[in-house]
Amino acid sequence: MFGPTTTQAQSPVPYAMSLLFQFLLIRFPPYPPMMIRMWILPPQAPRPPLLPARHLNLLHRNRVLPHLPPPLHTGHPMVTRAKAGIFKPKHRANISVQSPLINSLLATSDPRSFKVASRHPHWVDTMQNELRALQLNKTWTLVPRPTDANVVGSKWLFRTKLRADGSLDRYKARLVAQGFSQVPGLDFSHTFSPVVKATTIRTVLSLATMYDWKLHQLDVNNAFLHGTLSEEVFMEQPPGFIDQNFPHHVCRLNKAIYGLKEAPRAWFQRLSAFLLANGFVCSRANPSLFIFKCDTCIIYLLVYVDDLILTGNHEQTVRSFITRLHSEFAIKDLGDLNYFLGLEVTNVSDGLFLSQTKYAKEILLKAKMFDAKPMPTPLSPNATLVNEGEPYPDPTFYRSIIGALQYLTITRPDISYSVNQLSQFLKTPTQDHFSHVKRLLRYIKGTIHYGLTFTKQADSNILGYSDAEWARCIETRRSTYGYSIFLGGNLVSWSAKKQHSVARSSCESEYRAMANTAAEIIWLTHLLRELHALSPDRPTLLCDKKSAIFMSQNPVAHKRSKHLDLDYHFIRELVTSGKLHTKFVPSKLQVADIFTKSLPREQFEYFRKRLCLGPPPFRLRGDVRHV
Repeated sequence: MFGPTTTQAQSPVPYAMSLLFQFLLIRFPPYPPMMIRMWILPPQAPRPPLLPARHLNLLHRNRVLPHLPPPLHTGHPMVTRAKAGIFKPKHRANISVQSPLINSLLATSDPRSFKVASRHPHWVDTMQNELRALQLNKTWTLVPRPTDANVVGSKWLFRTKLRADGSLDRYKARLVAQGFSQVPGLDFSHTFSPVVKATTIRTVLSLATMYDWKLHQLDVNNAFLHGTLSEEVFMEQPPGFIDQNFPHHVCRLNKAIYGLKEAPRAWFQRLSAFLLANGFVCSRANPSLFIFKCDTCIIYLLVYVDDLILTGNHEQTVRSFITRLHSEFAIKDLGDLNYFLGLEVTNVSDGLFLSQTKYAKEILLKAKMFDAKPMPTPLSPNATLVNEGEPYPDPTFYRSIIGALQYLTITRPDISYSVNQLSQFLKTPTQDHFSHVKRLLRYIKGTIHYGLTFTKQADSNILGYSDAEWARCIETRRSTYGYSIFLGGNLVSWSAKKQHSVARSSCESEYRAMANTAAEIIWLTHLLRELHALSPDRPTLLCDKKSAIFMSQNPVAHKRSKHLDLDYHFIRELVTSGKLHTKFVPSKLQVADIFTKSLPREQFEYFRKRLCLGPPPFRLRGDVRHV
């Protein structure tokens, strides 16, 4: 027992109670001191004295208490936690993972403006090389500034490219036009961007995993420069590289350049013409997917603007096509697929792991929530959002965060319902809405490394789950529905949305949800048929509402279903023709329930695991540690 700190000796009992009191304050910082005091002391017991700082330090050295900052000393007589050396621990984000690529991505910071980049010699050299390539390609011609034409601005963008092992590959600078100032009908007429659907990407990656195909990543250098412009477009000279002889001239573009609204369409026409001439077929389910089929050789090509993913069952033919592609365009072979459109693709022992760790970190930093305390679920159980409340002072920031979170759902189906609910209040968000956004960000902070796992499966059968929450919205009384579709055990498609009209019964809302899920399954079967990977077994759709299943299997019409639109009855024709099989699933196994409501922690974590969503595997393929 420590000695007294004042002239009067303290009795052992209050002194021991003081030790217990302060230990509980440290172990349970969220609880107020008076609540802890009620736990350990009778109602009339005096307040135990605080331990002196020298005794606390001795306890820290003996590892009885955790290490804390030194207590604060002020002249005010009030006794506070800080004066007693009691501090609430901060929840620092642990972003260390087993993948060197992800660690390098998290540590990389690219300049946001020319002013910042001009301070670093390697970025200056990169900009000079980019400008030299544009001049050799005769991308523009300097002309006097026109008085009757629109002149768009120009801007530099910077990106650090990394290899699969996390080492530096190169610095990339790109000059882009500020196409947002273009005038329709004057600077451009038609627009189209070759953007492959996220579901198509996941389907191709799942097939490549099941068939053990190698995934190649290609990058087209200055892809848009291969497109030809049909309109006359003028652009400002590049920032920092204005011609001293003609400082007031502008660039009349001879070829398409990044940032122009018509540039993606011109590039896609050029690329698709080359692919069709070499035996590829454009997919009708997704125009940004091209398939090559010759005898037993199959090749898939995914196009996302100037980023390409190539895979196939015959590696020699794939290599031959890459060589042919390189002879037509300036192609850079990036090797195995590892980082694509913000998606981190990691090879694991039995498949692939998809995540967006770097992108999630950027969202948390943007919202200043990187050091926030984690939460176990995206929303509190049975959370309800309404339009009423105190308006949020910065709705633009609210929309920016929600828009970023929508892209995060490409690999994070666990936040789809939360993002969908919060997206319904973009026009006039309230303080309550933003408090739910912060809770969602705190959940992402605790699961920043989570992602989808694709494993090798024995078959490619399609299995869908459909669920609906009747009259979920208390203001419009519209139902919320969701679905999840698995391809051979790998999750490839999901959705969480509000139905467009009010359902008069829970059976009606479930039946409409089944119809929407069936439409997605039919589209997926068309895609797999074009990919020559459709299973002979018919797809299965699971629902936890027996009355809705009965309506899909029997041509009945009663007073509760006679008002349904005929469009919703196509699911009955699918079942009758044998193209779809509907079955009942218990509610406790209904995986799609995670897309219709906010669930308790235990149930949420169970469904999240069933979606093959979780942290990265402990050991990655190619790891130097074999223990």
